[in-house]
Amino acid sequence: MPGAIHAEGLVKTFGDVRALDGVDLDVPEGTVLGLLGPNGAGKTTTVRVLTTLLQPDSGRAVVAGIDVLKHPNEVRRAIGLSGQFAAVDEYLTGRENLQMVGRLYQMSGKAAKARAVELLERFNLADAADRPTKTYSGGMRRRLDLAAALVVSPPVMFMDEPTTGLDPRNRQALWDVIQELVAGGTTLLLTTQYLEEADNLAHEICVVDHGRVIARGTADQLKARTGGERVEVVVHTPEQITTGREVLAGFGKGGAVTVDEHTRKLTVPVTGGAKLLAEVIRDLDARGVEIDDIGLRRPTLDDVFISLTGHAAETPADEDEAESRTRSADAGADDRRKETVK
Repeated sequence: MPGAIHAEGLVKTFGDVRALDGVDLDVPEGTVLGLLGPNGAGKTTTVRVLTTLLQPDSGRAVVAGIDVLKHPNEVRRAIGLSGQFAAVDEYLTGRENLQMVGRLYQMSGKAAKARAVELLERFNLADAADRPTKTYSGGMRRRLDLAAALVVSPPVMFMDEPTTGLDPRNRQALWDVIQELVAGGTTLLLTTQYLEEADNLAHEICVVDHGRVIARGTADQLKARTGGERVEVVVHTPEQITTGREVLAGFGKGGAVTVDEHTRKLTVPVTGGAKLLAEVIRDLDARGVEIDDIGLRRPTLDDVFISLTGHAAETPADEDEAESRTRSADAGADDRRKETVK
């Protein structure tokens, strides 16, 4: 049976930009799928299609057992959504924003008030509950928006880069909330650019790039594809780079030694953990290579993307920009047609 979120062959174009190019997803009930990718990869467009905000050019999707294209209103009743940007009414207080959302979901006035109090406490907004949200900081607005998405405890949640703008304490608090929701049976699709976030929260990760799913698996499986850990060594002089590279090549697992000539830094994928560092230091010393610094680090998002796609996790194109350009062009065409009619 399909999962709580299921998509097959989703395609969406904005002018000459193919934001989605055949996306397939399946998220089992009560689990978290991390949709990981750079700006412009298609993450936000995927969320917008699944939450009925955009219609795909082709493909199909089912959310909470409901066909997204055939029954969009029923889908909206079954989901919660927190987009990339806080969607709050800045002239209402935090409390009033949450109560309004509850009433829109046809909660009783008493129930909406009680739920607002509970969420304001959970997201550390109780002290600012009766202030207009236009006085809130960006992080506070973000937390209020996330709280609004949870007013009715929907069975399926979509969070599009939810921790953007949050400090470490509030990011951890949000992670705790997400883990509580999932433990209670909620299914979550989470988009993020942060491997750490997906590592902490997601049961499975789909890596998207240029509108396609290019890899899927657990965080550990994806890290393993990049060579796991990395040893980084800064040699003392440029003349020692060649010898240092030869030494590190003997420890490399599944990847060549990369060299930054300017900083004299050598990097190689390895397995073996911290105890491997002692062997590296011993062999470098035996070859007469002086080092200024050495360390072991876990793969970053860029490591994953360079391994999978050959480029880093930053691209100039963004599907949001493409969509905006398309809408502007459509609006301009409409204006020109109106002028022609006149």
